[in-house]
Amino acid sequence: MLELKNVNVHYGVIHALKDISLTVNDGEIVTLIGANGAGKTSTLCSISGLVKLSGGTVMLDGVELNKVLAPNRVGMGISQVPEGRRIFPRMSVLENLEMGAFLRRDKSEIKQDMENVYARFPILGDRKKQMAGTLSGGEQQMLAMGRALMSRPKILLMDEPSMGLAPLLVIEIFKIIKDINASGTTILLVEQNANMALSIADRAYVIETGTIKLSGTSEELMKSEEVKKAYLGG
Repeated sequence: MLELKNVNVHYGVIHALKDISLTVNDGEIVTLIGANGAGKTSTLCSISGLVKLSGGTVMLDGVELNKVLAPNRVGMGISQVPEGRRIFPRMSVLENLEMGAFLRRDKSEIKQDMENVYARFPILGDRKKQMAGTLSGGEQQMLAMGRALMSRPKILLMDEPSMGLAPLLVIEIFKIIKDINASGTTILLVEQNANMALSIADRAYVIETGTIKLSGTSEELMKSEEVKKAYLGG
């Protein structure tokens, strides 16, 4: 479904991504793990069109996206749950979810998808008139995920969904991620909690200083002494 070929990104003189190549197949959960500043968020933003490539290509279902603007990529099936949630704090829960469907015109199906989001995240249904900025961190993460799902993505890009959450909430969020995937949405997951990420992913990539250093099935990487030492506390 998704393929990055030799993707490079520069921020001025800083070479953030260096010939990144990876694939995500239809129906998979693929995780990208690495330390702070390794290039994980830049990789997601190169896919969603939020940063400009200085080299390489991004492909979705065989279509090159390099010249496709970010809003049009959403329409093609790419949706991102950003690091730090980035909900609209002065808008209600309902208005935030409506923003997720901004590009859609199928009103009856939007309504059904809204009900599906409320079924998956009941707290959002209970608080749909509440200002989003007054929600707890976990509730805001659920709202960010629900908003992304309202665009009906083929592939969901998730950036650090466990950041700042209590351990029990982390477990709940990862159960929801598995459920979203089981419902038919492909997921590319960026996550510093490597143990949790590898526990639900089919395959994984390890990124260090803008370069893919390791890749394989999640089981293979969980057994890797290098990964254990650097990311799993082993």
